[in-house]
Amino acid sequence: MRRAATIALVLAALGASGVGAYQLAPQATPTSAHWRELAWPFPRDGWPAGRAFRCEGGACDGAELYVRAKRGFCNCDSGVADDDEVDRVADIDLITPRFAATAPGEVVHVGELRGRARRYDLAIYDGASHAAAGIAVSRRCDLFVAAAQGRGDANAMQHAALAFLETQEMKAWVTAALDGN
Repeated sequence: MRRAATIALVLAALGASGVGAYQLAPQATPTSAHWRELAWPFPRDGWPAGRAFRCEGGACDGAELYVRAKRGFCNCDSGVADDDEVDRVADIDLITPRFAATAPGEVVHVGELRGRARRYDLAIYDGASHAAAGIAVSRRCDLFVAAAQGRGDANAMQHAALAFLETQEMKAWVTAALDGN
């Protein structure tokens, strides 16, 4: 009974101060991101083609994500140890050779894989402002990389990409790709 009286008193005080009860209701969250698979857009190189996705909705709307395994490419002892390695391996250079890191990278995890992520500004041929996030994680001597790019905020793209990579479907695909299947 005492709890109910306290709640009633707080609600009355909030109402009296001009704060509407609607503000106490949970706020609507933005539409969650949905990733639709696309064809791999890059020419063949020394690594197998990966998978490409476009974000529809959420904070990453319109961003594209490119992921692939690079087996036998990583330092077997230290994995992805520094930002220079992310710059070299994360496939940002496939999007454009003109990219610049905006800040130091950070440690990230994709399932049980550990590595680093870093955000970039891109100089794209169309002159529009583009941002990107490069992700490189490893398992033993194998590397898994992801590059997200678009016109939105690089931080939002990175978070949306990492959330997508944590889905059961993607974790299963990453494991299969690193196992050579």
